[in-house]
Amino acid sequence: MLLITAFFASVLTFIYIKLAKNVIRLRRESNISVGHGKSEPLEKSIRAHANFNEYVPLGLILMACLEINNFNTLIIILVGGLFLIGRFLHAQSFLKEEMDIDLRVKGMKCTFWSLRIMSGLNFFSIAMSFL
Repeated sequence: MLLITAFFASVLTFIYIKLAKNVIRLRRESNISVGHGKSEPLEKSIRAHANFNEYVPLGLILMACLEINNFNTLIIILVGGLFLIGRFLHAQSFLKEEMDIDLRVKGMKCTFWSLRIMSGLNFFSIAMSFL
């Protein structure tokens, strides 16, 4: 069973819903059903939601691969936590009235480092399976 991946996927889903609701709210307020209609707040909200959608599936796939290959549970939890923190910080930077660039950068650094680590651990797991 993929209990660790299921946990992180579930928590990330709540962030996803918050970002989606933010897009919906801004669309209603701006009366814009498609695109961003040159509304900067809506454009930022759409990009925050899209960015989340671009990174989360890859992170969850890498995490699930580690879990399926019986990698150390604590390591999966730690790197999953780093990934979750990265996605949370990045989302928070967009949800503020004025975008917090420092928070956004920290979020992306955590996201990239967690993806790098999970990729490396998966390569290590593959290599070890041949020994």
